[in-house]
Amino acid sequence: MCPEFPAGQSLLCCKQTVSSAPVGSDQNLDKLPQKQRCTEGASTENKEGPRPLRFLQSHTRSSPVSTMTLLEDPDMGSFGPELPAMFDGVKLAAVATVLYVIVRCLNLNSTTAPPEVGHQDTPLSRYLFKSCPLLTKEYIPPLLWGKSGHLQTALYGKMGRVNTPTLYGFRKFLPMPDGATATFDLFEARGDHSTGDDVTMVICPGIGNHSEKNYIRTFVDHSQRQGYRCAVLNHLGALPDMELTSPRMFTYGCTWEYAAMVGYIKRAFPETLLVVVGFSLGGNIVCKFLGESPSNQDRVLCCVTVCQGYSALRVQETFLQWDQCRRLYNFMLADRMKTLILSHRSSLLGLNGSNIGDVDLNRLYAATSLMQIDDSIMRKFHGYSSLSEYYEKESCLNYIHKVTVPLFLLNSLDDPLIHPSLLEIPRALAEKMPNVMFALTQHGGHLGFFEGAMLFPQPLTWMDKVIVEYADALCQWEKNRPACQRSSHQDMNSYLKRTGVTISEQHNLHRSLETKQ
Repeated sequence: MCPEFPAGQSLLCCKQTVSSAPVGSDQNLDKLPQKQRCTEGASTENKEGPRPLRFLQSHTRSSPVSTMTLLEDPDMGSFGPELPAMFDGVKLAAVATVLYVIVRCLNLNSTTAPPEVGHQDTPLSRYLFKSCPLLTKEYIPPLLWGKSGHLQTALYGKMGRVNTPTLYGFRKFLPMPDGATATFDLFEARGDHSTGDDVTMVICPGIGNHSEKNYIRTFVDHSQRQGYRCAVLNHLGALPDMELTSPRMFTYGCTWEYAAMVGYIKRAFPETLLVVVGFSLGGNIVCKFLGESPSNQDRVLCCVTVCQGYSALRVQETFLQWDQCRRLYNFMLADRMKTLILSHRSSLLGLNGSNIGDVDLNRLYAATSLMQIDDSIMRKFHGYSSLSEYYEKESCLNYIHKVTVPLFLLNSLDDPLIHPSLLEIPRALAEKMPNVMFALTQHGGHLGFFEGAMLFPQPLTWMDKVIVEYADALCQWEKNRPACQRSSHQDMNSYLKRTGVTISEQHNLHRSLETKQ
């Protein structure tokens, strides 16, 4: 018999011991010492009473050895609390890892700041800082994703802009000497300019773009509302519903179509002043155009470029690198260019004077980078013998130091397409040239520059605002100058003498810019 215990405890001891023996045999119970039997029963006592009995009933057919092991191992119950705690630790580590990746990818710990502005201390630069508050205020992107250059660039590439307005204008067709047909779209101002002058923005879009792109439509609509007439070049071969009339397309630095558009505007509107604007690849074209001849700068108030790379050769070399996923962007841009070129396959092959053959198109199919496309197709449009010659002749780097009108260069530090080393070129220009101002924002990506409080971006971007604000300031500056000093017929040599930049210093600057590639 069991020693005298409280009724419930004695019953529990006996029931546990009996239930652990094989059915129909009492010999195991007899072999256990009486004290051990009662002690083991008491150690498994549960205040709920029936719960240990139910547990033992579920093991009534276990072997005597396993039963003894369960009864005599005091550590068996210790695994229960430890396993949930271990799983909780794994969950916390996984959550912490995900949060760390999100913070790093979205760059959430980055602070906002005003753009870094490089310039010389001149009366014009002082006037611009007073008249352009956006140059001294913080650019604040959307909090949750706007500090990521990749997301800014992806949103620009996928959507362009949000709530894009509908434009109403006229398309102009200009025959070129080689048989090509240049086109541009003309949009009249929706009101008077603040100065009362007739001012036209002559706009050159990015690679393979045209006036129907969302970011162009948003900028044009904002400019129209501020009293600017807008002329937007459609890159040769970029319009989806227009066939080529000669066996060539746009290239990095061919200024023929842009020059034809500017010439038309000057003839059609003899009193208008020009604001030159170039986005990305368009920035390279407009700077090259202005630097090719002093006469190209007649009646030009200023020039603004956004997110250009300045050196075509250096840009393509950095596109082959994997940092900032630049090689991936290169592949996507190359795929888009291949689609665009192949859409004009019949024109490029069938028209007289074509330098493109079936072998070149076969190489195009296999191309995975813009450099390969340039070597197989693009350089042959103008008969360049090598890729290096093509990049050297098509880059604005050889011409930008000859631009004498006010020049505003805008880039973003987190632009995944522009390597930071390329930004040394505009920095050097701003240090040496009194007419150059270089603004570098911390965020903005490539042609993004979205603004917003938390998640949803505003329809109008910081880029749109600052370009128009800078142009307004230059228009007012020009309005206040004596008539004899205005930009309508400005001689480059007299400008250089007035600013203290000699021709020899220009050549030295050109050589220093080449070393910064």
